[in-house]
Amino acid sequence: MKTNAQITLLNLKEEGKHISPVLSEDIKNYLIDIDGTISDDIPNEEPERMATAALYPDALEIINSWHDEGHVITFFTSRLEEHREVTENWLDMHGFKYHGILMGKPRGGNYHWIDNHIVRATRYTGKFTQLTERASNIQVFED
Repeated sequence: MKTNAQITLLNLKEEGKHISPVLSEDIKNYLIDIDGTISDDIPNEEPERMATAALYPDALEIINSWHDEGHVITFFTSRLEEHREVTENWLDMHGFKYHGILMGKPRGGNYHWIDNHIVRATRYTGKFTQLTERASNIQVFED
């Protein structure tokens, strides 16, 4: 179920020049994996299983609550563009609320995202819940 976001991007300037817009601090831009995170882990080599993948407990409720709170929900998956239709059908069949799907995420894990915007990462370890604050060590560029 794709929905239209009423998301306000803050247009900023630096030294009189526009810079990339950002969301307000109270809105998160969730990028959520599908296989092994909200459903059975289905590899691209077995696309016939994608239509019948089991939904993981609490994923639908939590993700839809984030959407209802005004956050941006985008599924970011290693599935190929040729799997878009079966993926959208599966998400819609289960009633997920989302704004978009990005196909073709690199496979293999061990992701290290470098960006000029704030990036936070949460590793899914088998249970979908609301997020909590916890101190953790991270790798950063030297000052």
